[in-house]
Amino acid sequence: MGTTLGDVWREVLSVQPEPERWIIVTAAALALASVVLGPPWRIGRNVVTIAHEGGHALVALLSGRQLTGIRLHSDTSGVTVSRGRPTGVGMVLTVFAGYVAPSVIGLLGILMLMSDRITALLWLSIVVLAAMLLMIRNIYGVLSVVGTGAVVFGVSWFTPAEVQAAFAYLFIWFLLFAGVRPVLELQAQRRRNPSPHSDADQLARLTGLPGALWVAVFLLVNVAVTALGVWLLLF
Repeated sequence: MGTTLGDVWREVLSVQPEPERWIIVTAAALALASVVLGPPWRIGRNVVTIAHEGGHALVALLSGRQLTGIRLHSDTSGVTVSRGRPTGVGMVLTVFAGYVAPSVIGLLGILMLMSDRITALLWLSIVVLAAMLLMIRNIYGVLSVVGTGAVVFGVSWFTPAEVQAAFAYLFIWFLLFAGVRPVLELQAQRRRNPSPHSDADQLARLTGLPGALWVAVFLLVNVAVTALGVWLLLF
């Protein structure tokens, strides 16, 4: 008999056993290495950009703005365009959301992992990527989102539960850790080649507070969220 939609739905909503602790710790170590080391970071940075722009997009919608498009570029930069009031709380929250999105998504993923909803986490990731794909407005962005979704789907559909668990923990650890490095890169870029278009400088114009202060806030939030995630899973 073939697999029915009901079978898939039951599998997605089922509770999977928590992997052995060494798998969780190893996944954390590999994720941290992927953030610190150059070659894997250049690849993983594309996933961080998806999360960053997705954060902008989601908060734009929640704050009542009209989302018009998202572009992801091969240099791992991106841009999310929305329409609405050019100032105000909604615009501030929309701009702020990008740099904290990867770590916050990682923390939310950890909460799902703690409830042993591993398959549900992977399929929720696929749904979010599919929704984001509707707003992508360039070819590289489409390839980046589709490629990421294909990897997640392949793991969730074709691999045993143990592999799914290891991948899910690696994926979520990576997002949790990956929030800090882009903030440090942002400040380095602001020193080297100041740009009025960075999120920190946009927030400076919107609020009157220095861009460096906003960089510090990004860093503080991401470090705090990362520390909480590590404590929840390892202590």
